[in-house]
Amino acid sequence: MSAVTTIETTKSREANADVTSQLHYWQGEFIGDAEAADRLTDLPGLVEQVLAEPLPTETVLSACDTLSAALGEAGNSVRDRLAGQLAASNGDLAEAEATLTELSAALARAALERKLRRELGGITPGRLTRPDARETVFEAWAPVGLLAHIAPGNAAAVAPLSVVEGLLAGNVNVLKTSSGDTPFALHLLAELAAADPTGALARRIVALRFPSARREWLGLMCAPADAIAVWGGEDAVASVAELAPPGCRLIEWGHKISFAYLTREAWQDPVTMAALAADVCRLDQQACSSPQVVYLDTEDADEVFAFAEGFAPFLAEATAAALAAGNRPGPALDAAEQAEITTTELLARLEQHLGLTKVVAAEDGTWRVLADTRPALTASPLHRSIWVKPLPARDIAATLRPMRRYLQTAAVGGGRADIARLSRALLTAGTLRVTPVGAMLDSYDGEPHDGVYALQRYSRRVSVQADDTFRTTGCLDDLVEAAPIPAPPTGPLLDKADVQRQLTSLAPEHAQLYFRSGGTTGAPALSVFTNNDYDTQMRAAAHGLLAAGFDPARDRAANLFYCGSMYGGFISFFSILERLNATQIPVAAGADHAAVAEALVTHRADTVFGMPSYLWQLFHSQSELLRSYGGIRKVFYGGEHFTPEQRRILTDTFGVEVIRSASYGSTDLGPLGYQCTHAEGSVHHVLTDLHTLEILDPQEDRPVSPGQPGRLVFTSRTRSSQRLERYQIGDLGRTVDGVCPCGSHAPRIELLGRYGDVVRVGTYFYHYRRFVEAAQEQLGYRGELQLVLSAGTAREQLTVRLDAEYASDPERARAAFLSAIPELGAAVTDEELLTCAVEVVDGRDLERTAGSGKLRTVIDLRAATSV
Repeated sequence: MSAVTTIETTKSREANADVTSQLHYWQGEFIGDAEAADRLTDLPGLVEQVLAEPLPTETVLSACDTLSAALGEAGNSVRDRLAGQLAASNGDLAEAEATLTELSAALARAALERKLRRELGGITPGRLTRPDARETVFEAWAPVGLLAHIAPGNAAAVAPLSVVEGLLAGNVNVLKTSSGDTPFALHLLAELAAADPTGALARRIVALRFPSARREWLGLMCAPADAIAVWGGEDAVASVAELAPPGCRLIEWGHKISFAYLTREAWQDPVTMAALAADVCRLDQQACSSPQVVYLDTEDADEVFAFAEGFAPFLAEATAAALAAGNRPGPALDAAEQAEITTTELLARLEQHLGLTKVVAAEDGTWRVLADTRPALTASPLHRSIWVKPLPARDIAATLRPMRRYLQTAAVGGGRADIARLSRALLTAGTLRVTPVGAMLDSYDGEPHDGVYALQRYSRRVSVQADDTFRTTGCLDDLVEAAPIPAPPTGPLLDKADVQRQLTSLAPEHAQLYFRSGGTTGAPALSVFTNNDYDTQMRAAAHGLLAAGFDPARDRAANLFYCGSMYGGFISFFSILERLNATQIPVAAGADHAAVAEALVTHRADTVFGMPSYLWQLFHSQSELLRSYGGIRKVFYGGEHFTPEQRRILTDTFGVEVIRSASYGSTDLGPLGYQCTHAEGSVHHVLTDLHTLEILDPQEDRPVSPGQPGRLVFTSRTRSSQRLERYQIGDLGRTVDGVCPCGSHAPRIELLGRYGDVVRVGTYFYHYRRFVEAAQEQLGYRGELQLVLSAGTAREQLTVRLDAEYASDPERARAAFLSAIPELGAAVTDEELLTCAVEVVDGRDLERTAGSGKLRTVIDLRAATSV
């Protein structure tokens, strides 16, 4: 049984408490009236205490996604319990089930992430980052503080979803629902809090049920509020406004009127008529987006009356279907609602004698069409009551603009050109949203509500202006504390084969961007991203590049990574530099080194990005031109490392001032880490905004002690496509203790090479780096080095390939390796377990991967030669 099947904690069990004595939910527990009254007086202190603890967006997303899964699972105890509470008010279990299904979709991680991206620009809006990397100005979305919600009584999902929006913005939330409502909203929020093991959500939720007439409680709730979100008519909003303290942001979600507008083509179409009738019947017109009027593009009264007659059978059919689905014999109306319907219909029937109106209604009172020759917008008495009025397109603005503050949704029926023309006219008149007929009550993730983004209304945009000493800081928060990291998952480890198998089951919406690896460690592997995932990763890598010392305000960057054949190196750094608003010269790695060098000089590039092996070839093949130019100050590399001797040459011979890793990453996972200006060798900070890192023992699946080497295992937390949890990427590394001198609290690791860098030949294990170090120390060698393993005739053979430009005596080199690596010397001379040779070759003949241009450091031919 899955975890979501049984969200059973103390809090969720308390959700079943007797609601007659436990009316309110307060920070994780249900309490009665007396306790709530006492606690309300302490609300200001509670807010100050809770706001001191930042709320990570990930905490909200994770809990919402868990609850979403429970609500979407048939037979789940949470869903069944909440459905029963919803249906208790009107006995309509089908409507309750539909509401829970809608809530499940709204609370899903993908939906909330899309909402965050649309409304607040990203999935971590609370972090102080640089919107323009050329400036040391940091901006973020911050909570308003205490957000009070005065919820309506006619929409069960509104109250809890408003609180969720408040949580996404990081606020402390106090909710008031009507005492006449079911306790559904309170119990749904209790289940949400129960889905958060940290308790952070519970501390930010207070939900109370009491009548608006209890002004003392309403005053205590509003007095410390920084913002109040209120639903209702003008009187309700005015009543709450009287209690709002000075400077409090009043967020009005007032009553709105929606309508349909049909051209002649549309109103004669049976499909459009049926869709319109469905809109009228959904939720009995209780939603603000439900149609109350149908406008026809005509001024002919006879056409209006004829439409009413023709539309009535469609409305009758849709009403019968809606009532049957809800297992109800008819509308359950209170006296006031019935009186309004009766009065409206009676007045319309009286005006029929004047030729102004026509009424077509069901004998059992379940629906009615009220045709009226006067175009003025008129509110419907609802419960499947719809006005039909004439409104020529030329009169839209004059007729509707006076009512603009009340307009919300318009469903437009007509041809493509009609819809485009009428949409602009209706929006100009004050309408806030235009939909197709039949979709008035539908919405999409991140859709504005009543013309604004709710998350922006529930947040403050804040900024910090810093001086030039912060030019290498991408996120100000990293200088305060490490980003909170969820506990790593405990599932099975994944390898590349497991990841490749996942690709066969990806949904199309999760497979939008395809990359192939460079194939350094084997056949090129495919990796797939959504566009949003890719954008999130490129922005994180961009912040890392700032830390590495890249200055987008001053540097002129030449992108010399490889491109083509779906390899992502060039494209990724093009995207990173684009997001930094940097000056970029996208040359790409090319075989014509002279043309590339000429481009660098012509366009005054002072910074280059590329693979070390390619950059090393470029600098040396074009040594004369690049030395005379002398303008390359910074080199940012990826995929490989420069040796200390190569770094010295670039610095002393070519005048390069900065040589640093541009990013540590993989094709499957994207960027994993970054270097800062204080990083030495292969030390990198981990991009904890994107990933959780484990370091496991090389031989056993257990964590190593701090500082000990082990396998790097990453879990990506921001991927909506492939689920990459506990993915062992083939790298070795160890943690670096302490806070980095750069001031960032982001954890650091030292990369120790790949599993493939350690090879077994002749019973001994050898690390590729030992050969590189021996060549540098014993021979002063500064070129590239490649190991080739083959079966040989009598014993295995290890061949070391060196670049002829930097080595001329293979026998001297062989002797140096045998001396500097004792186990190699013993295996060759004493034990005769293998043979060792050194080949001096043209650097261009060293084998490289076709996609990335990386040097193949170890080539193992033993399997191929044994066949």
